[in-house]
Amino acid sequence: MRIDLNADVGESYGAWSLGEDEALIPLVTSVNVACGAHAGDPDVIARTVALASRHGVAVGAHPGYPDRAGFGRREMALSPDEIERSVVVQVGAVWAASRAAGVPLHHVKAHGALYNRAARDAETALAIARAVASVDDGLFLVALAGSVQLDAARSMGLRVVEEAFADRAYEADGSLRSRTLEGAVLDDPAAVAAQALAIVRGSVTAVDGSTVRLRADSICVHGDLPGAAARARAVREALASAGVELRAPG
Repeated sequence: MRIDLNADVGESYGAWSLGEDEALIPLVTSVNVACGAHAGDPDVIARTVALASRHGVAVGAHPGYPDRAGFGRREMALSPDEIERSVVVQVGAVWAASRAAGVPLHHVKAHGALYNRAARDAETALAIARAVASVDDGLFLVALAGSVQLDAARSMGLRVVEEAFADRAYEADGSLRSRTLEGAVLDDPAAVAAQALAIVRGSVTAVDGSTVRLRADSICVHGDLPGAAARARAVREALASAGVELRAPG
């Protein structure tokens, strides 16, 4: 068995620091670098790309709604054309920083409310896929396992990575539980590791106790929550003990 372990990183900006990137990045096999819209800035992007490169971690772009105050987790009434243009510019920023550092850009994964919108709305999903393909049609597009965003990416000729979350609760329909609801985020390292093992075996237990079948190529551990490195370490150790090889897609 083989799977990717990814984390959302580079979400500091200016004098404001968020996450445990120095400790977290060496534990994963791919990272999603904030592009300067919901978080991040040129200095943070460059430092994060360099840190990932030092540890042999695949670098991806993590575009979101241009909403720093809401950390990209609030819905915005952007049209598909506006989303496409925003994603092009955001991905382009990390692509350029990666190129300057001699590191290939590997993938794109939308952030927060934009990710969730693309998982259920075909027009949004197509807008993101068009944007990614216009920057580099050799990039992977990371999307929620079983979502409509995968179909949109494939229709544009992009390679896809189906993603599941070790530290987020699931609803019975396979969607992620809203962060506005209790129990949406798992913070106990043992529980996160157990869910990662369940994902590798093909299912997760939803909040109502039902079983959600899924197939995943990558498991995400969020980098913006306290204790992120401890949870990633627990997941890594649990997967290694189960004989699962960790490797970035491709």
